[in-house]
Amino acid sequence: MTFIDMLLAAQQANGSMLCVGLDPEPTRLPAELQGRADKLYDFCARIVDATADLVIAFKPQIAYFAAHRAEDQLERLMQHMRRAAPQVPIILDAKRGDIGSTAEQYAKEAFERYGADAVTLSPFMGFDSVQPYLRYQGKGAFLLCRTSNPGGDDLQAQRLASVTGQPLLYEHIAHLAQGPWNSNGQLGLVVGATYPQEIERVRSLAPTLPLLIPGVGAQGGDAVATVKAGWRPNAPIVVNSSRAILYASAGADFAEAARHAARATRDLLHSARTLV
Repeated sequence: MTFIDMLLAAQQANGSMLCVGLDPEPTRLPAELQGRADKLYDFCARIVDATADLVIAFKPQIAYFAAHRAEDQLERLMQHMRRAAPQVPIILDAKRGDIGSTAEQYAKEAFERYGADAVTLSPFMGFDSVQPYLRYQGKGAFLLCRTSNPGGDDLQAQRLASVTGQPLLYEHIAHLAQGPWNSNGQLGLVVGATYPQEIERVRSLAPTLPLLIPGVGAQGGDAVATVKAGWRPNAPIVVNSSRAILYASAGADFAEAARHAARATRDLLHSARTLV
């Protein structure tokens, strides 16, 4: 089964386009978890258990674990997700972008150490920074294309005079990912929910690729506009929400509150499909 097959299967089984981002901030965890040695794992595992039947994917962000010397907790979390939600793909949010033997090591980290189904990458250094990840059959790679941060304009919205038609940089990345870089059908694109017009443009350039769309929820992205711009029946969108779900409650009911928030977001996204 390819990564896209996994996404489509999870979309069908859970009726969902929602991805829950696992970005645990120690200072925001409930009081009952403070002081525990494995609090990042404990918090995220309970979120996973509460939302596993509502999502198309989970997206742990590696920096939130590595910054606190908690890579072992991330490894345990990956194993827990495999046991508790084997039908849900896992996207490791790492945004790696290097070449040669270094890229090979990063690919080994993502797919062999952590066992992710896909990883986020920066394509800035070109195809040889992406290629090592594509040697892993059945795995996926999401390339940063049109990101949700305001500073994305600094590079992504610049016009390429040296390329035929003078596309914007993000448009050129979409073209490469849909075409010459994607011989094995493993690539997807990251496009921010805060730019629905750009989502629509990327979808027109990459009609068959899965799109990972962060920015719904705390960042202010419009869920309905996102679905209208990006969703197609055989080209899944993976709409990520992190803080709005993880921190729906600061109390002992945090997992229950996360489930309620995830269900509401899933249902909103699902209902928007009728507008496409």
